[in-house]
Amino acid sequence: MSQLLTDGEIDAALAELPHWHRAGQSLVRTIEAPTFPDAIALVDRVAVVAEEANHHPDIDIKWRKVTFALSTHSAGGITESDPALARRIDEEARRSGL
Repeated sequence: MSQLLTDGEIDAALAELPHWHRAGQSLVRTIEAPTFPDAIALVDRVAVVAEEANHHPDIDIKWRKVTFALSTHSAGGITESDPALARRIDEEARRSGL
């Protein structure tokens, strides 16, 4: 099972992830796309990288806004898998111009 990150490790990871914040035991980012289809396309791309990583975010879609919440549920909090996937989500958002 994955090791939980310490508060200091989470803070250090967030220092490198400026669009993300901590909400309880999750890392969270909301991305607003120009259109609803653009938002869904981003979710589709994130689904592919999440499947490759075998680590899946909670995703909330509200019109053009997509909120990703990352937590390692099996470990009960934030592990290294979460900032790693956050970086991949950021890459997909950049590729989409978001």
